[in-house]
Amino acid sequence: MSDILDSDNSGLSEDNDRIIQTDLRNEMSRSYLEYAMSVIVGRALPDARDGLKPVHRRILYAMYELGLTSGRPYRKCARVVGEVLGKYHPHGDTAVYDALVRMAQDFSMRMPLIDGHGNFGSVDNDPPAAMRYTESRLQSLTDESLLEDIESETVDFADNFDGSQQEPTVLPARIPQLLLNGSSGIAVGMATNIPPHNLGELINGLKSIINNPSIEDRELFEIIKGPDFPTGGQILGRDGIRETFKTGRGSITMRGVANIEQIKSIGRAEKDAVIITELPFQTNKAALIERIADLVNEKKLEGISDIRDESDRDGMRIVIELKRDAYPQVVLNNLFKLTPLQNNFSANILALVKGEPTTLSLRKMLDVFLDFRVETIRRRTAFLLKKAEERDHIVKGLLLALDAMDEIINLIRSAKDSISAREKLQNDHKLSSIQADAILQMQLRRLTALEADKIKGEHNDLTQKINLYQQILNSKERIFEIILEELNKIDERFSSPRKTEILDLGGGLDDIDLIANERSVVLLTEAGYLKRMPVNDFESTSRGSRGKAGTKTKEDDDVKLFISCNDHDTLLLFSDKGVAYALPAYRVPMSSRTAKGTPSVQLLPIPREEKITSIVAVDSFVDDSYLLMLTKAGFIKRTALSAFSKIRSNGLIAINLEDGDALTWVRLSKEGDSVLIGSKTGMAIHFRLDINELRPLGRTARGVKSMNLREGDNLVSMDVLTSNLADQLAKIEYPKEDLDDNVEENSSDGPWVLIASAFGLGKRVPVAQFRLQKRAGMGLRAIKFRIKYDQLVSLKVLGEGEELLLVTEKGVIVRTNADQISQQSRAATGVKLQRLDDGDHLSEVVLVPREQIEEEDQPSSVEQN
Repeated sequence: MSDILDSDNSGLSEDNDRIIQTDLRNEMSRSYLEYAMSVIVGRALPDARDGLKPVHRRILYAMYELGLTSGRPYRKCARVVGEVLGKYHPHGDTAVYDALVRMAQDFSMRMPLIDGHGNFGSVDNDPPAAMRYTESRLQSLTDESLLEDIESETVDFADNFDGSQQEPTVLPARIPQLLLNGSSGIAVGMATNIPPHNLGELINGLKSIINNPSIEDRELFEIIKGPDFPTGGQILGRDGIRETFKTGRGSITMRGVANIEQIKSIGRAEKDAVIITELPFQTNKAALIERIADLVNEKKLEGISDIRDESDRDGMRIVIELKRDAYPQVVLNNLFKLTPLQNNFSANILALVKGEPTTLSLRKMLDVFLDFRVETIRRRTAFLLKKAEERDHIVKGLLLALDAMDEIINLIRSAKDSISAREKLQNDHKLSSIQADAILQMQLRRLTALEADKIKGEHNDLTQKINLYQQILNSKERIFEIILEELNKIDERFSSPRKTEILDLGGGLDDIDLIANERSVVLLTEAGYLKRMPVNDFESTSRGSRGKAGTKTKEDDDVKLFISCNDHDTLLLFSDKGVAYALPAYRVPMSSRTAKGTPSVQLLPIPREEKITSIVAVDSFVDDSYLLMLTKAGFIKRTALSAFSKIRSNGLIAINLEDGDALTWVRLSKEGDSVLIGSKTGMAIHFRLDINELRPLGRTARGVKSMNLREGDNLVSMDVLTSNLADQLAKIEYPKEDLDDNVEENSSDGPWVLIASAFGLGKRVPVAQFRLQKRAGMGLRAIKFRIKYDQLVSLKVLGEGEELLLVTEKGVIVRTNADQISQQSRAATGVKLQRLDDGDHLSEVVLVPREQIEEEDQPSSVEQN
């Protein structure tokens, strides 16, 4: 029993001797680091010299060994995969075949390295056919630029996984393959994502660095403009490209190529359609179409009636038909915003340099490649020099033998065997064993005079080559000349124009880009409800009609403010406390005519004690425009519009007010314009907005007196006349007596001043009847009232063909053409503008903004006059 225990203890003792005590933390750290480096170096990251990962390099070398060059017949891909697996890459066959397929796809590689025959997948993410069905061979570019000198000892070889074969550690690339076709991979703790570039640009960049080593990055960026994706598309802006080229990291905004065209279906009228012909790099066409369809079904993408894929072997064509009322550019902007038709390429140029992961700038990447190319040519030249010297050594022995041929023949005949003959040749004629063997193997026909001349000529040629190779090895400039020659040959054979267009604009899409710039009206009620309605909701009617309800109001919620604008305008809202707020017009919710609207406090942080008294629509905050402000007490001032370009969310002080005063009217104006101000009793004053009458004041100024009012009167309206009108009026010589005589209808050309009263009466008065006066005067009579308790509510400057919106306190709106309103003198009582309901009164008159295209192409009628 004791023997048994002793034997067991001895066994435990031996096991303990084999156990190595180690710290678990250190072991885990060391083991994981080894695993990480294996993945980084052996799988995921490309080599900066030839731009290839091990699997790609092994595939290309295995095909080269199989003789599958560009001039040979195709062979089954299964044969290639088997060769790679058996000799070099002991991993799954799927991984090898997937890598082979990608190198043959013209939508994945800018310059495919493998020539595929059969189904190799598509941009719809269709899988390739099985490897037993597809065939492949190397491309001509691969033969000439990656494998040309592989047998000239240009690169190092290492043992394969089982030591039975030798494989190259890098291919002798003649072009910067890393940048040409790019690469992507995820390692442990790091990743690489390199975009493809244009071969011609890369070659020109290399030549520029060789010719001018001190070339600046700016000049290099002008030569290599940016990524050139195999699927074409567009790149928005150059900032991301510059950042990527400078630091090795950056975000490049890509966009597909889409145009708006008119298409015609059989039996149907022409309609707008968005035609997509190119997609961003790595975008799945089928997934894109499915994404668009889902957005349309979810009502997140409006204006699309049909989607179809008309792509064929001639090219890509995705047709997106639009509805009749859709705005094509807005639909296209939404496609860019909501779908992969526009996305970002997150570039990270990370590659192995001397076996270490390194983030490379463009210049560093090209320098690493040029250093490798110089080393490759030196090794190739040294190999050729060695071969030439070895051959020349043999040729020299043959020449010596020719000079003493009779003696050598006698020596060989007298020798007992070949070994003794070689020894005698070496001893008697001072020949090496190699030379002696060459002489012994020389055929008798080489003894002729012609053959002797060929041997002498070969020696001369070898001598020249040896001298040339030695010059190359001793001169870096000569090596660069060779690099340039090789680059020029590749450039001439394989370069192609850019596929990707670089646009000098930003890639961001703001909310405003997704909104059509339609004409709208914005309405504010006394209770503070805001809403936006299309102008087209109100058809033009004849003068004197009742109109349509523009809003559903309660008895105590009358319409307070009503303006027209375009949806891309910025609304400046001014409160009675003299504070300005900013709100994009399109952010006011679109509502129906009968809807109540949205409380303004939900759109703006307006305190409860403040009331909005004026709204101004601004399309751009230019320096030569001013805001003209008029208070309830009659104080007026003008302040530069640019002072309100950046309004904080909680508002900005626009004017300082005295106790009891309130900011009531705000209008846009320019230097030299004139202002027309009307009072409740029908008086109006007209004066110039210049340095003499009203100089510009700062935001916090109070202003000056605008008009001298009689007791019980107060201001009700204000409008601005352009500077050219004011200049014309300044030249008119007016009689001292007032112009009270009626004038014939249409007896004067425009522009006119529309005068409207609370009881719906109004008229057009020629602007010329309102002569320019000094500020703070009593003014002139603008209208005589024929109904007791009637009063002036609005005056508007208008031109020929203008359309008006007449708004009542109860929200009834009439759209009419101003030309239908009679032209009368200042002393006339006017005609009926709108038929009012009992208890309702006219509150505001608004000019309908002209169509956007009209504004861009021609001036308004007021500006023409």
